[in-house]
Amino acid sequence: MKPRLLISITAIAVLAALAIPLQFAAQDNRDGKQAKIVTIDAPGAGTSPGQGTSAFGINPSGAITGFARDASDVRHGFLRDRDGTFTTFDAPGAGTGSHQGTRAYSINPAGAIAGWYSDASGVVHGYLRARDGSFTTFDVPGAAGTTGSFINPAGAIAGFYTDANNAEHGFVRAADGTITTFDAPGAGTGSGEGTYAVTPNGGINPAGEITGDSCDAVTCHGFLRARDGTITTFDAPASTLTSGNGINPAGAIAGNDADAGGVFHGYLRSPDGSFTIFDAPGAGTATNQGTGGFGINPAGVITGFYIDTNNVMHGFVRAKHGDITTFDAPGAGTQPSQGSGPASINPAGAVTGFYIDGDNVFHGFLRTP
Repeated sequence: MKPRLLISITAIAVLAALAIPLQFAAQDNRDGKQAKIVTIDAPGAGTSPGQGTSAFGINPSGAITGFARDASDVRHGFLRDRDGTFTTFDAPGAGTGSHQGTRAYSINPAGAIAGWYSDASGVVHGYLRARDGSFTTFDVPGAAGTTGSFINPAGAIAGFYTDANNAEHGFVRAADGTITTFDAPGAGTGSGEGTYAVTPNGGINPAGEITGDSCDAVTCHGFLRARDGTITTFDAPASTLTSGNGINPAGAIAGNDADAGGVFHGYLRSPDGSFTIFDAPGAGTATNQGTGGFGINPAGVITGFYIDTNNVMHGFVRAKHGDITTFDAPGAGTQPSQGSGPASINPAGAVTGFYIDGDNVFHGFLRTP
């Protein structure tokens, strides 16, 4: 899998604190109002480096899902309701060893959650958790591992699976359980190559359009899969690598690309295929620094993060008209590989994600306008 501007979702450990109070911070938005940031620590999350809480998905009502890594480095999913109430959960069959367990990445308006879990043998499987807490686990037939990640309002889940050669292929699982597999044109077939449709590198909108990455032996390209199965690959202008990271109901895509110097830039790909490239203020200009767009809401507002000249992460929100507001979660660390990493944004403009503190412990956050 080629390098991208992201923290690997398979490597993200989460933190949690049983008795850490909520933290709040004010941030200025473009209208001069004050945004509020709340720290999220799931019950039972560990407090050592690499452990803690990571939030990834937020639905229109403000319910948040993600996962926590406990003191034994086992992952557990969580649902945080709008009132702050937590429900932690484990998919049936999830392993209880180090680096095993349950990961949750997205939540739809009905409160259904999609993610994946690793079993006691380290094999990964997709799951759907209904609002009532019941689980449906699934595997793509013949797959060596199935990663379910993003769920739309109709209950369709997009993700990818791994074959016997360690190459990746996309899939979409309909609400009735039917699984359709697909490969983007030109996708590689070697180890670490193939088609990725997974949050935060991908998504599925209400119409069933899917975006993600198609990686060959040299680099990665973005793709858009229409509901009828037609796939269009694309590259941002002057890029050597393009990632499709999020798609809204209109079909606008947010992502990032890398230039010839290995510097990342955010982009908005409009439904007509035109690109707008942008950089967050303060983004670094060295290799593996720069800006990445991840979530995009129905209004075209984009959230993501940038890496500065000191290799510290900071969050941003880009308004539809192009103004960019940067922010840092309270308590975010200021050393390399620390800082704030937004993952998704809902229709009201509420942003969720994670931050890494000065002790390299993960915390989730919710930023409300």
